This record gives sequence, C-alpha cells and structure tokens, in this order.
Amino acid sequence: MKLLNILASIRFKLIFLSSLLLLIPVLVYQYILAMDEYLRSGQELTVLGEARALATALNDRPELFDEGTFGRATRTGDIYIYPVYSPLSLNDGSLVDWGAYQQYELEYNKADYLRTPLNPARIYAHDDSLSFRSMVGEHNGSLYAYFKVRDDHIVYRSRESLSVISSDFLQISMLTADGREVQRIVIAPHEPEFLYPFRVNEDFSDPIYEERLSGQWYEVDGGYEVELQIPMDMLGERIGFAIFDVDDPVERDIATVVATHKSLVGDRLGSLQRPTPEIDRIVAGMGRSNSHIQVVDRSGRVLLTVGDIQSATGLLLSNINNSSDEGYWAFVQNNVLSPLYNLLLTQPSTNFIDDLYSEVAREGDHIAAALSGEPFTRFRELQDTQTVILEASHPIFAGNEVIGAVIVDQNMNGLRSFRNQALEGLFNTIIAVMLAVTLGLFFFASRISNRVRGLRNQAEGIIDDSGRVRNTIVPSPNSDEIGDLSRSFSSIVERLSQYTSYLENMSSRLSHELRTPVTVVRSSIENLGSTDNPEESQVYIKRAEEGISRLNLILTNMSEATRLEQMLQTSEKEIIDLAEVVKGCVEGYRLAYPDSNFTLEIGDYSIFVKGVPEYVAQLLDKLVANAVEFSHTGQAIAVDCRIVRDTAVIRISNAGPYLPQEMKDRIFESMVSVRPHQKQKQPHLGMGLHIARLVTDFHNGQIRADNREDVEGVTITVNIPLFYR
Repeated sequence: MKLLNILASIRFKLIFLSSLLLLIPVLVYQYILAMDEYLRSGQELTVLGEARALATALNDRPELFDEGTFGRATRTGDIYIYPVYSPLSLNDGSLVDWGAYQQYELEYNKADYLRTPLNPARIYAHDDSLSFRSMVGEHNGSLYAYFKVRDDHIVYRSRESLSVISSDFLQISMLTADGREVQRIVIAPHEPEFLYPFRVNEDFSDPIYEERLSGQWYEVDGGYEVELQIPMDMLGERIGFAIFDVDDPVERDIATVVATHKSLVGDRLGSLQRPTPEIDRIVAGMGRSNSHIQVVDRSGRVLLTVGDIQSATGLLLSNINNSSDEGYWAFVQNNVLSPLYNLLLTQPSTNFIDDLYSEVAREGDHIAAALSGEPFTRFRELQDTQTVILEASHPIFAGNEVIGAVIVDQNMNGLRSFRNQALEGLFNTIIAVMLAVTLGLFFFASRISNRVRGLRNQAEGIIDDSGRVRNTIVPSPNSDEIGDLSRSFSSIVERLSQYTSYLENMSSRLSHELRTPVTVVRSSIENLGSTDNPEESQVYIKRAEEGISRLNLILTNMSEATRLEQMLQTSEKEIIDLAEVVKGCVEGYRLAYPDSNFTLEIGDYSIFVKGVPEYVAQLLDKLVANAVEFSHTGQAIAVDCRIVRDTAVIRISNAGPYLPQEMKDRIFESMVSVRPHQKQKQPHLGMGLHIARLVTDFHNGQIRADNREDVEGVTITVNIPLFYR
C-alpha cells in the first residue's frame, strides 16, 4: 500500500515525466549517427577527389613508370634507393623485417680491373669465393642498407691490432652533403657484434670513431650479413660500397675486393638515385592533405609513399572538452563520465599496424579496379583494433593504357573522434540539463505536494467529530491553480459556516415566528372555554382564526421556494417585452401600496428578453415588497428599466437603512433576513430575496444589492440578457 501511495504521488509522476527527457539523447544519438554516415560519404568523395587530382597530374607521363626508372640498376655504380614504409630493426639478428624488399636486392661479384688506394698498381681479378647482394632503402630521414656477403673464410680484426684493414671489412665511400670531398668509413669488427665504424683517410690512415652510423654484423651459413643505418644529412649525391676480403689470418693481406663501382681511387662513385624523383616533386604538394598517398605501377609495385597511415585521419580535430582539471565537474568528468564513455563509445586507436602498408607491392580490390581503369573506394576494418581504413584508388592513363594508379588512404579515426567528441559534449550538456530539470521538478513537485497537503490538513480540521464547523481555510495569496482552489475552498467553507450558523439559529427563528400565533391560538381557546358570552366567544374565535392564518402563512412561505424551483424546471421561456411587464407591475404597486410613492424611469422602446412574464412579476413583487418595508416614511421608491449594452437592467432603489456590509453577499440566501423585529408586521423567514435570486437565475441573469451613494438606502440591480430577433 505504501508503494502504491508513492507511485500515485505528484512527486513521482513529475519525476517519471521528466524521465521522458531521456528520449532526447536517444534521438540526438540517432541524428549524429545519420550525420556520421553523411560525413563518411563526404570523406569518401574527398579522398577519391584527391586520388583523381593526383592521377590527373601524372597522366600521360609514361616515362615516370618505365622499368628502368624503378627497376634494377642499369648503370654501373649507381645506387638506387627504395622507399621503405615501416621502421627496420637493426638488432634482431636477421633480415626478416626487410620482407618483400629483398626481391629487389642487387648482386655484386665482379672485381675486374678494380684498383684500391692501398696499391694502385695492383688490379684485383675475379674471385668466385667473394660476392655480395645488397639492398638500399630510405625511411624517416635515414638510409638503410644490408649486405649478404658470401665468403668461405671470415677473418675478424685482431683486438691487439690498431689497423682497420687487416681483416674482412666493409668500406663506405660517399660524397659529403656539400659535395666538396669524399668521406670514407670502414667497418671491421672483432667478432659478430654491433657496428663500430671508423672514418679514415683515402689510404685508410687515422681512423676516427664515427658515432652517427649504427648497425650490426652477424654470421650466417656461407658468410656474414651486415645491416646499417646512415643519416641522410651525411650523404651527398654519390656513394659506393666495397667488401674487402682477407683469407689468410696470419699474413692478413687483402685477397680480393668486390664493390658497387669500378674504381676506389678518387671520387668515381656511383650516383645516389631515388627511383621516382619526378613523381616526388608532383606528389610533394599533396603531403599536406593529411592523407596516406601511394603511387603504384601497373604491376602494383609501390613507387612512392607520402604520409603515414597512423596519422592520416583526414580531419584536424581540436579538443572540444577544454575543461579544467580542477573543480567538481572536472572530477565527475574524469572519474565518472569519461570511463563510462570509453565503455559505451568505440574509441579510435592509432596503435595499429596494417601489413598492407609495409609491403613493396600493393594489392586489393580497389587497386585491381584502378588498374583495370575504374576509380574505386572501399572501407576496410582491421579486426584487432576496430580501426576502419578508407581506401580510394584512381587509374593513371597514358593515352588509353593504364600505366599505374594513385592510392589515397585515410583511417576513420578522425571522424570517429569527431563523433565521440560531439556525443560526449552533447551528453555532458544533456546530463547537466536533465539533472537541473529533474532537481527543479523534484523541488517543484515537493512544493506542490506540501501545499496540497497543507490544504488537506486545513480541510480535515474544519469540521469536528460532531459535524460542527470549527475552523476555516486561510485563502492562499498565490495566483496559481492551487491558490485559486484554496480561495474557492475558503469561500465554500465560509458559506457553509454561514449556512450551518443559519441552521443552528433556525430553531430560534422559527420559535420566534411560531410563538406569537401559537400563543394567540392557545389563549383564545382558553378564554373561549372560560366564557359563556357569545359576543366574547366570537372575539376569541376570530383571534384564533388569525393565529391559524398566521401559522398557515408561515408554512406557505417555507414551501414557496421549493414549489417555485419545481415550477421553474418545467416552465418554457417565451419572448416578452420586459418594459411592458415592468410598467404593468408598477401601476399595480401604486394601487397595492397607496402609502408609498413610486417613480418609474423607462425608455420609449421595447426591451425583449426570453423568459416567463409571471415569474418576472413575482421577482418584482419580492423586490418591491422588500423596498416598501425598508423605506423611510415619505420617501419614493425608484424603479428604473433600461438597456445597457447587451443587457436589460432593472434597478429598484429605496431610501432607508443601509444594508450591513457582511450581509451583502448573503441577503439572497435562503432564510436570511435583516429585518428588525419591531418592523415585522407579517411573519418573515428570509425567503423573498432568495426567491428573487431563483427567478433571476432562471432567466440567466444576475442580481446584486448595493448601498446607495447619493442618499441612505439600498439599490437592488437585476441584469437579464437581451434577446435579438
């Protein structure tokens, strides 16, 4: 029962209705999801537009896609740098991280006519025991290279020797960045270990440790492998590599040399060439598009990469929630809302690796479509991180032939972050608004409940256990509905209190009205029984008849209002001329009350109302009788009938005592009278003006009593709506 009372309370209902505000974030969430789809479509068109623009710039440029431009080195000594798209590890003891790049490695095994600075007169002949395969790539501002050396006898540098050329070693010769001199670096380890390179003169003298180079030397079956990293800012336009082989660990003479160029004397080094310099220049302007751009040839081989897929979001976002780290809201945001949002919303992650972007060649439906001549876009999801990749491709034409494709990729983390930030900001606002609205509704409902409960408590204390009205309701000064209800209850209780007082006093009133005729009848009967004189008997009989008539009149007055109400319910209204009815009644009053002076003010026009003329005459009878009884001797009774706007107005004024202020609203109630007992020539129970109000209500009118302002007296006004034909 207690639970049912709680559920039926105003406070609970208002809180329940306020919970409907939860529909707002649901609808807004659906709207943002729809906007997310539109943004995805817009980003898809944007990415495809970037691919189309770049492909347009590369169209009809077949020379950029020749096999010689990106294929095997065709000129002796030139070093071609391949773009590397992921970091390479130099301390894992293997070349596995080079992956598919190893298919582009070059083999060097010729030493014909090769001269060295050690002995320029000596020419090293070809030796099948020494050769190496090499691959050079560029990543993140560094030159990476590896060397797979085939050597049947590996001789390491002695730890006691100061010479760096008395063992197998790798020489790097490169033109400095300013192009003024050739810088030579020798790598001659004591054992398989991390590289400890030395910068030397042309004749290998004055070795100085070069800390900018790093890498590792490790043995494999049939030889050894070397991985190294060189900062690009050390390099000029030319470079060369040479492997020196020592087979005799005692004599430690150089047996043979294999190099990437024919001569180690002077600066006759190979050129350092990137495979697609022209494409580099064309694509350079696209690097600010916040996208990952690749150019592939007709075989799907990657010629150029610009950008990083991890940071290629396509959107530059600012932090929407720029809230301070201090304050209660920041505490709630950091400890409650943010963890909740992390659970509910899919959070973007930049900690992902896509193998497709670390390969030398690309493949996929979008690339196949582009190489077949059709632009293509698709979304691809990485299962481990739920990262979505947007891929767009566009063919590159030379005439009617497809010679390559442009691939523009973006991860959707930027769009997802934008959506999450918008949702978080929206939810924060909605939570704050809902909290404020809920608290406001709670306090509002509490205030309403308290006011209704207070009104109930006042109502319960009005009537005691015996049914008597003991208290009243204090009217509320508020102008709302509850205040209006309080004032209505107060008025009802006041009228009920007055009526109860009337009922309580009715016995004394009836006792007063009945005592005189009953006394007359009783005394007449007693005197009649004690006399034998016929003349005296007739006097007593007459007095008894007068008393009985007075009793009959009292009973008639008591039932007159009830009979009239019954008659009014069955009566039908007709169109009457109110002016004619008033004129006729006033003429009759002059005859009925010859001692009173009547004045009539009425216009020379008809006043049509809808009613019953007999009831109107009865209404006037009651009002005129009341006015005659309360008028001072010699004073006129004024009757006025006219039209005011849409209403027929009848005023009956007399010069007499004022109406008590507290009786102005009660005078038309049943059995209410203000007559002094000394003026009552006939029994009165206060029914006359009550009957007048009943007749007025029947004619849809209003009646009121006011004290006159010109002289002492009272004016009773009756308003009846006009009837328009």
